[in-house]
Amino acid sequence: MISQGHNFLGDTMNKVIAVILTYNRQDLLQLCLASIYSQTRICDQVIVVDNASNDNTQKMLNELDYPNLKVYLLSQNVGAAGGFNTGFRLAYQEGADFIWMMDDDVIPEPSALQRLIEADHTLDENGIDRAYLISTAFTENGYVTNSPSINKKMNHIGYKDWPKFTQYGVVSVDRATFVSILVPRATLDKYGLPISDMFIWGEDTEYTLRITKDVPGFIVGSSRVMHLRQEKGVLNIISENSDVRLKYYKYLIRNRIFVTKKYRPARVVIKVMCLDLYMILKLLRRWELKKASIVIAGLIEGFLFSPGIEYIDSPVNSQCLPLRIYKCESL
Repeated sequence: MISQGHNFLGDTMNKVIAVILTYNRQDLLQLCLASIYSQTRICDQVIVVDNASNDNTQKMLNELDYPNLKVYLLSQNVGAAGGFNTGFRLAYQEGADFIWMMDDDVIPEPSALQRLIEADHTLDENGIDRAYLISTAFTENGYVTNSPSINKKMNHIGYKDWPKFTQYGVVSVDRATFVSILVPRATLDKYGLPISDMFIWGEDTEYTLRITKDVPGFIVGSSRVMHLRQEKGVLNIISENSDVRLKYYKYLIRNRIFVTKKYRPARVVIKVMCLDLYMILKLLRRWELKKASIVIAGLIEGFLFSPGIEYIDSPVNSQCLPLRIYKCESL
């Protein structure tokens, strides 16, 4: 049963499009979609970007009866970075004023979107610019997860400025994830899209750091989502026991070096590099040669990696990714 919901006063002009990136997780996707369609603030449209799933995701989606749902099937898996890039681009081209982006393992509470929009309205009324807003994420056991980095900008008398925003129920942040992030159209106009060449792990860090160069993002305490992620805690190649995920750690190491070089001081780059070298030595001592070689490859590639930023006016076809819409319904 689809909740009818309502759009609260003061929000009649904004077109909000929810975008969900999915790959081979049809059960989680069903939960995510059910929560999207149960929001107190109805989404004007919902886009699912299927990253070339090879399970029954397509069949499941075709059997759904949700309104204003579009599903785009990518011809190949382009990683989270390419999928998010495509999702932002498609929603923008559909005329979104705000894009509400998330992965398929995110389950928003019924008021999550409304609280984000209300916070945006409050900040706007008080003349506060914002690059994005994010929900507060929790695990199914109630632990906070996907914590952003608090913005450390100083005020004119030398104190960190973030406490002044708490009166509005928000905290200013810079680095964040794509776990329920609300991005205004103007942010995409000015800063472009996530870097699809990053493939996986770190594209959200790079993007949120990029778009908060001039103004901060904000985490909204009253907007809550549950993140049903498979891997609990921080990613760590030493304790990793999944062969499926292990091969992606090269991208994690590479992207971390790339982002650190781009946005952090040289001393931080040196610190990260030393930690990676220590990790290599630790793995070699344990005779985990495969893992050590992955870290070495990622470290080397990180210093050579220099992808360009894709801007919103470039067409989807520029990615050489044919898209097929296999479901498109409107009210």
